[in-house]
Amino acid sequence: MARRLRFDGWILGAGTASGTRVVVGHWPRSPLGPLSDVMVQRPDGARLLLAPTREAADLIAATYAFDEVRLVPVVVQRPDLRTWVVTAGPLRLRVTTGRRPPLGRLLRAVPPPLARTPVWVGLLDRPARLLTGLRTTGSAGNGRTEWYGVQDLHVVTALDATWDGEPLGALAAVRPPVTFGFGSVPPRPSLARVTTTVQLP
Repeated sequence: MARRLRFDGWILGAGTASGTRVVVGHWPRSPLGPLSDVMVQRPDGARLLLAPTREAADLIAATYAFDEVRLVPVVVQRPDLRTWVVTAGPLRLRVTTGRRPPLGRLLRAVPPPLARTPVWVGLLDRPARLLTGLRTTGSAGNGRTEWYGVQDLHVVTALDATWDGEPLGALAAVRPPVTFGFGSVPPRPSLARVTTTVQLP
């Protein structure tokens, strides 16, 4: 029987004027306990995973595609309801979130127990592709299937990011889309409340 892993938390996706795109996963509940990770795609397309432990790195890298994996402390702090501060190896990131867009209000109207179920998420995949160009379910690495049960959405309004102390530039769209897996985060920088389910073969 196939085994399913559930990660419950947030995904933050943002681009920068330098062309570096960052996707932060912050999972208070995961099969490995509380966990945060960062996926980075550089302007030349190189894909990098920043993970806090070998166990986390192996699990994530078996589901997504990377050119390099680094084991570094990954710390996510929320000094207030609108601010996220991320420290992960060479990356320093401070993000401010704002209002819900119309899609966020629609997502909030779905009862969370329903929004998290793979059956519901699978039903939304085709409408999501037609309306937004994004995927809610698909084939992940090594024969795995993945479902993104999004329950809330806020826009990102400000960003301060550095890599090895060098500024990455102003907040920008996530373009081109990131290519870690079968889908990207929204092109508009955003913070999503999400339950990710991964089915192992």
